[in-house]
Amino acid sequence: MSSKEKNQKNSAEIIPRSEHQVSRDNISDAALKVLYRLKKGGYQAYLVGGSVRDLLLKKSPKDFDVTTDATPEQINKLFRNSRIIGRRFRLVHVRFGREIIEVATFRSSADPENDDHDHEVSEGTGRVLRDNVFGSLEDDVWRRDFTANALYYNIADFSIMDCVGGADDIFDRSLKMIGDPEQRYREDPVRMLRAARFAAKLEFDIDAETAKPIPDLAYLLNDVPAPRLFDEFCKLFQSGHAVEGFRHLREYGLFAHLFPATEQWLQEGDEARLEFVEAALANTDKRVAEDRPITPMFLYGIFLWGPVSEFAKQLVDEGSCTELQAVIAGAAELSLKQNERVFFPKRFSLPMREMLQLQPRFEKRQGRRAFSLLGHPRFRAAYDLMMLRQKLGEIDEESAVWWTEVQKLSEDEQAKRFGIKGTKGGRRGSRSGRRRGGRARRSKNAE
Repeated sequence: MSSKEKNQKNSAEIIPRSEHQVSRDNISDAALKVLYRLKKGGYQAYLVGGSVRDLLLKKSPKDFDVTTDATPEQINKLFRNSRIIGRRFRLVHVRFGREIIEVATFRSSADPENDDHDHEVSEGTGRVLRDNVFGSLEDDVWRRDFTANALYYNIADFSIMDCVGGADDIFDRSLKMIGDPEQRYREDPVRMLRAARFAAKLEFDIDAETAKPIPDLAYLLNDVPAPRLFDEFCKLFQSGHAVEGFRHLREYGLFAHLFPATEQWLQEGDEARLEFVEAALANTDKRVAEDRPITPMFLYGIFLWGPVSEFAKQLVDEGSCTELQAVIAGAAELSLKQNERVFFPKRFSLPMREMLQLQPRFEKRQGRRAFSLLGHPRFRAAYDLMMLRQKLGEIDEESAVWWTEVQKLSEDEQAKRFGIKGTKGGRRGSRSGRRRGGRARRSKNAE
């Protein structure tokens, strides 16, 4: 059966409990409490989306989403530990300690003849700006993005409802859009980023019909609010599949609309530039796999380093400033332009600029100022970037080894290496408990 045939509305396939492997033992207690309380309140209650998909793939879901025929106000009344959020899509968050269960009301397509519906679409692009039109479960299926995310686990009888062949697509490891791909991308251009992310995370192939419109519609990302694209950046590059996600973004022409200066820098250079970026992404994936702290600040700096260094070189060649001043100016100007596309909060953008500004200081290895670099709060992140710069031919192996070895010495031995006779007062800062900068967090796989 073709993907088009599967994407026609038809009767749902009900997969009984005896024919699937989704077990309540693998569903969080919080999600089960929400499902059972909705059921007890007389409402339909389903586990939906990525959690059902992941359970069928024998993976551990990051979180659990619930859908129901209860309205946000009715859900909020059932759970004292809940609050209604969102404007574009009104949802309810039910909190159990640190775990949040997201509960959504079944949604339906808007009726353009009915002005009472809370639905708004951009006339220019077709992007959905607000969509709070409620409907039935059958309606809700057709508002979801990919078939693999449109499976509903029914708490009433533990069956799975499949209206779009999602179970077969999961088995075939195929990512298919529900409905007409071009229309769905125009409704929400972020779906193109989700296609790249899911293909990378799940190791699925993007269906040909689903992939075909993406390069021609990639420009629609230019109209997506920059803060929303920051959220997508974190999901794409901090879920443990950054390398593959990056490759998918470039394959479909999406990365150029997220980081235009970086894409231009990659296009104009040799393979070393791509190796530099992918080495950093691979290091981040490794940290995620080892459950070590990560921060958006570091990859933000990786993506901007090439354009910043070229900008700085031009200023130095013009004789208008020193190398350090040029890097400071470049980091400030390019981060400001970049924030027009993907908005990085100051808690990440300011440490990122510091990390870049420290790079010229690795060229000096004598004196107290050079010694003080070891105590800088951003030293570790700057050191990691410096090591990666070897791939660009900007740092020689001898310098990289020297900065690596000096960190292993006692403070007195370090002082000697820097040509300092005494360490009165020590050096400023401390490396104990240092994070890479910004607000580092433990990595979690995105849906």
